[in-house]
Amino acid sequence: MRKSRSCGARPTSCPGTAPVPAQTFRFSTPVVPTPAVFVIGGWIARLVGFLVRLPFRFPVLVASLAGSAAVAYWFGWVPLIVVLVLVGGGLAGWWWRWPGSFRRFVGLRALGAWRWVWVYHRHWQPVLVVAGLAESYLERQYLPRIRRVTCSDWSDRVRVKLVAGTSPADFEQRVVELAHGFGAPSCRVTVRGPRDVVLEFPRRDMLADTIGAMPVPEQVDLKALPMGTCEDGSPWLLRLHGTHVLTVGVTGAGKGSVIWSAVRAMMPAIEAGTVRVWAIDPKRMELSYGRTLFARYADDGEAAVELLERAVAAMQDRAARYAGKQRAHIPTVDDPFLVVVVDEVAFLTAYHPDRDVRRRAENALATLTSQGRSVGVAVLAALQDPRKEVLNLRNLFPDKIALRLDEASQVDMVLGEGARDRGANAHLIDPDLPGVAFVRLEGSSIPVRVRAAYVSDDDITAMATDMRQEEVA
Repeated sequence: MRKSRSCGARPTSCPGTAPVPAQTFRFSTPVVPTPAVFVIGGWIARLVGFLVRLPFRFPVLVASLAGSAAVAYWFGWVPLIVVLVLVGGGLAGWWWRWPGSFRRFVGLRALGAWRWVWVYHRHWQPVLVVAGLAESYLERQYLPRIRRVTCSDWSDRVRVKLVAGTSPADFEQRVVELAHGFGAPSCRVTVRGPRDVVLEFPRRDMLADTIGAMPVPEQVDLKALPMGTCEDGSPWLLRLHGTHVLTVGVTGAGKGSVIWSAVRAMMPAIEAGTVRVWAIDPKRMELSYGRTLFARYADDGEAAVELLERAVAAMQDRAARYAGKQRAHIPTVDDPFLVVVVDEVAFLTAYHPDRDVRRRAENALATLTSQGRSVGVAVLAALQDPRKEVLNLRNLFPDKIALRLDEASQVDMVLGEGARDRGANAHLIDPDLPGVAFVRLEGSSIPVRVRAAYVSDDDITAMATDMRQEEVA
């Protein structure tokens, strides 16, 4: 029987094998044990740095501890206890007699120090790492540093020094993660300077309760009309002279509160004749209740267009008289400030069945909003749907108010690109909070959360009655 020969016996007859590829060389950072002296030296350096920074971060606390230690060392424990009792009694008297100033100078400062240590410093690293705001370079982690934490009656303000190479936009895109990470309802980012931002975390909602109608002012400032309250508790003041205002919100969001608060704030000037309001109310429900307050009123398509065209004619006549003689408008009885209020402006620009009415209304509104500011003509319009096909003139309104909206994409349509990234979540406003809105004022990219005062039917009736009595007198 013939025996088979192995390939080893005749190597020349074996099939060729593919060459083995060269292995890739991998270089890794050599691991060198750090001598203990350097590790201990680093700990000591960090401890010294902490002790040096401590008096600057917490001056009152450090001064109190140092003073107490000095008194105990030089005079003993009994004098120290006496001093502490006297200081405690003085603080208690201060709190009882002047609680406002005590809260401002003592309470809020102590709260800021506590929240710095217990809330922000304790959770700073894990929150920023999970949110993607920590940077790594050469196997070292770099975190933005907390500079200071201050507290107001309603919010915490965390001042942060950014890591070199990062931008405030990184924080603006992570406001939701930051708010949830630190247990706050929202977060807002404000840029103070290069590598210097402030994160604002509300502790409670100052706008949760309905705001009653604002008092009618004795003197009218058309550049600062009292409309309601801002998120920080300060008055919301709306500029109307020299601008145009577009209010956008779904049904029931509170557009009527904005319109009637503006009219109420101008009442003394309306009665004096230095302000005239022309109103358009296609629904015949919102503005008709106080139609005696308006110099002109229209509630159907043809009459509304005629009113707008009359406003254009009055504006152009005033501009012709001002040409070469006057650059700024000053409200007088002869040349009053003209406010054109248009409720549901989309009825005229998109939904009216007559194409000619839509065309004329859009042309008149475009003329008023593009030329009326300098001659004392303002348009205050209300809208439900901010899409361009509904109102392609929205960019001609410098000041915009975003009440509760249907979709997240509509926020940037109303307040400008990036507004939602900066915390203007108008699509998340609670339906039970009518009048709550985000406002973008001219010259500012930071949206402000506000709530318009609620002007009831009784308030409107009283305003109309006062107006009729003024006319009779």
